[in-house]
Amino acid sequence: MVFMTLKESVTRNPIIETLSQPNYGRYVAGNSISLIGLWMHRIAVGWLTWKLTESGFWLGAVAFADLAPSIVIGPIGGALADRISRLLIVKVAQTIAMFQAVLLAVLFWTDAINIWLLLGLTFVNGVVIGFNQPSRLALVSSLVDKDHVSVAVAINSTVFNTARFIGPAAAGVVIVASDVGWAFIINAASYLAMLAALASIHILPETDAKKREKRGVLADIAEGFGYVRRHPGVGPMLFLMLVTAVCVRPFVELMPGFAADVYQRGAEGLATLSSTVGVGAVLAGVWMASRRNKSDAAVIALTSPVIIAIGIIIFASTDIYPVGVVAVAIAGFGMVASGVGMQTSIHLSVPSEIRGRVLSLFGIIFRGGPAFGALVIGAFSEFFGLQAPTLGAAILALVIWFFIWLRRQRIIAAMTSDLS
Repeated sequence: MVFMTLKESVTRNPIIETLSQPNYGRYVAGNSISLIGLWMHRIAVGWLTWKLTESGFWLGAVAFADLAPSIVIGPIGGALADRISRLLIVKVAQTIAMFQAVLLAVLFWTDAINIWLLLGLTFVNGVVIGFNQPSRLALVSSLVDKDHVSVAVAINSTVFNTARFIGPAAAGVVIVASDVGWAFIINAASYLAMLAALASIHILPETDAKKREKRGVLADIAEGFGYVRRHPGVGPMLFLMLVTAVCVRPFVELMPGFAADVYQRGAEGLATLSSTVGVGAVLAGVWMASRRNKSDAAVIALTSPVIIAIGIIIFASTDIYPVGVVAVAIAGFGMVASGVGMQTSIHLSVPSEIRGRVLSLFGIIFRGGPAFGALVIGAFSEFFGLQAPTLGAAILALVIWFFIWLRRQRIIAAMTSDLS
C-alpha cells in the first residue's frame, strides 16, 4: 500500500507527467545539451569582446548586435510561425547557428578575428535567432496537451537556466585551460543533439501551424500588433516586460565588465557570476514547474520585476564580490519567475492562430530590450563607469513598475478570464 501511494504520487507529479509526453521529453533532452553549448558560446563572445577592446561600450555594442535584430526580424518570424511548420523553422535556424559557431572558432585560431568581424558574425546569429525564437516559443503548445502547457513553459525555463549554471562554469574552465575557440566548437557540437531530437519529433500539421487565408506578411504582423494593443492584459504586461528588459536585464550582457573592472575577478569571476544567475533562475523554474495553480501566472509576472530590480540595485551598489554574487542570484530568480509567468499567461489566454505573433513580440522584448539597454548603459559607462548607469536604470524600472502595479486588478482579470 505504501509503495502504491508513493508510485501514484510520483506519476502524478506535474513535472514527471509533462516529461513523460514523448515529443516533449525528446525535445527537452536535445535542448538541454544545446543550451549548455549556447551559454558557453555567450560567455566566450563576451570574454573575447573584452579581451579585444577592454571597453564597456563594445560589450554593449556586441550585445546589441546579438539581440537587436529580433526587433526587425521577430515580427516576420512570428508571422511565419503562424503560417508554416514551426518545427521546420527551428531545424533550419539550428543548422545555420551551428555553422556560425564553427566559423568563429576558425577565425579565432587563425588570428583573423577582430572586433568588427566578431560584431558582424554576432549580428548574423542574432538574425537567425530572430527568425527562430517565435517558432521555438510557440512550439511548446504543439508538444504537450493544454493541461501541461504551464509546466512545460516552466521546465523549458529551468532547462535554460540550468544551462546558464553549467555553461558559464564549463566555459570558464575551457577558456582558462585552453582558449575561447574550443568554447565555440563545443557549442557547434551541441547543436547536433538538438537536431537529432527535432528529427525524432512527430507532430500533427494542424498543431504545428494553422492554414491561413492568403494575405501579406505585413498584414499578419499588423494584426498581431493590433491584438496586443487592444488587449487590456497582454499590452500592459508586455510593456512592463519591456521596461524590465531595457532597464535591469542588461546586467547579464555587461557582466564581463563587472567581473573584470568592478570586482577584479577575471574569467573565473565572470563564470561564477553567470552561473550564480543560473542558480537563482533554476530555483525559480523548479518552483514554477511544481505549481499546479496556473491561474496565478499573471500575478507572478506582475510582481517578479520588483525582485529583479532589487537584486540589480544591490549588484550595482557594491564592489564586494560575495554580495554581488548573492545579488545576481536574486535577480536570476526574479527574471525566470517573471518570464515563465508571462509566457504561461500568453499560451493560455491567446488564441492559437495568433499566438506565434504575440510570442514574437515577447521574443523581441526578451532579446531586443537588453540589447538597447546594454548599448545605452555601456555608452554611459565610458563616462561614469558601469555601476552608476546600471543603478540608475534599475531605480527607474522600479518607479515605472509602481505605476503599472496600480492597474493590476484590470490586467490580471483580462489575463485570467479564459481560465475560469
